[in-house]
Amino acid sequence: MTTPSVDAHVRLDTHPTHPSAVTATLTGAQAHIAHVGLEAADWHVSATNMLVLARIDHEEPYWAEKAAQQLAALGITVEITPRLQEAIDEEWTWANYPMPWCSRAEIREVSDAAQKIHDDIRHGRLLIHAHAQDAHTTVAVGTYLDTGKSVYLHGENHLRQIANTFDSPARALTAFEDMHSDTVRPGPAPMTDTERDTADARTSPSTPTTAPEPPSTGAGTAPGHAPGPGAHEALFNSFIEDNGEWEKYRTWSDDASVANHESLTLRAEFDHEARGHDIAWTIASYHSPVGERTWHATATADTPTNMIETLLKSLDTDTAWTERSSAPLTERTLKTVTGPLTEFGWTQTINGHHINWPAPNGGTGLRLDVAAAGARSGRARATWTVWGGNTAEQPTWTVEFSRHTPAAVLQDLTYNLALTHSVRRTHPSKSPRQRHEVLRTVALTAPSAVPSAGRSARR
Repeated sequence: MTTPSVDAHVRLDTHPTHPSAVTATLTGAQAHIAHVGLEAADWHVSATNMLVLARIDHEEPYWAEKAAQQLAALGITVEITPRLQEAIDEEWTWANYPMPWCSRAEIREVSDAAQKIHDDIRHGRLLIHAHAQDAHTTVAVGTYLDTGKSVYLHGENHLRQIANTFDSPARALTAFEDMHSDTVRPGPAPMTDTERDTADARTSPSTPTTAPEPPSTGAGTAPGHAPGPGAHEALFNSFIEDNGEWEKYRTWSDDASVANHESLTLRAEFDHEARGHDIAWTIASYHSPVGERTWHATATADTPTNMIETLLKSLDTDTAWTERSSAPLTERTLKTVTGPLTEFGWTQTINGHHINWPAPNGGTGLRLDVAAAGARSGRARATWTVWGGNTAEQPTWTVEFSRHTPAAVLQDLTYNLALTHSVRRTHPSKSPRQRHEVLRTVALTAPSAVPSAGRSARR
């Protein structure tokens, strides 16, 4: 018996900006038939007659081929581009897969089960009550709203599994808190890099578009471009001239100059010969004129002058030298520092022990090193990093801060980032300093809480 022909044509292709995702372009008078079938199979509508399949298990080519077979069986014409066909035919496996005894087909079954959990959470069918950190992965507890069954979830991305079930949310939460009392946090865990990439593939245009022109960063310096040779020198000199409580003097070497605050507890050193990735600025705060250093910051020579100017202005406040014994990281500190970014729609990603807040348009961001924030001894390393140009792993410039840096100083820089690198131009209702002063007047003491840092599984 011949399958009746449907006036619909589906062209399947790889996503232009997300390697494993697949796009479907629909044409024909009966394209809606193919549209309904693909949407029912969790393809996401990205534009008129265009859908995207994006999965956390990177198995999109496999499932695209399955979809093509099902559509063809309905009499719909399906075209698979050569590059997608190549991806379908590719033989690959997960590196360091934790279940090496599984066959390729069994690995795909495990991944598909994890994908279904992810989709249930994304579509609101599975409500996550709390999450926690368990060794090097994330665990969570939630309830299926349609059945009332509560589940204990273990793992991330394509390795997430239902490890246990409960007959009520109360019993599930009680057991979960008993097992992970030290790291339990309410609600779902922050999205992993893989989840964020997948979400971006569903919402980003399916055809390449011209990149928007990067917004100005102020002080005549474009993001990712090195300031002129004398720009930092001029900024250092003008800072001294405009702030009478700071005094400039030369060190034993002509290569560097130092500015001391009249309290003798704040010091800014500028290296005249620094270039590129060399450290040009070193800021340090001390308990007393002869006391130990409490916090410090460094900035490389290619850092935009507006970021350095913001940092120097933040020193010209009581906060920079009165808050010398703040805890390394609390929930309150985290909210203060990242508040300007979240107000402008920036979202966080997790990669190992790093939590990142990248700019929506890329090119800059904030990074928190959770391991450094929680370290109690050993060689100190940067806890907070404001970076720009290229990627967080290989930035063009950086401003790094130690774990005891006052939250208000960091907030001034994140506010600058939010204003100059956000698509949305609406200003927050209060300036960073105003918001900080409000926080200081509220008699709340948040417990120390280093955010859970998940591990992203990659292809």
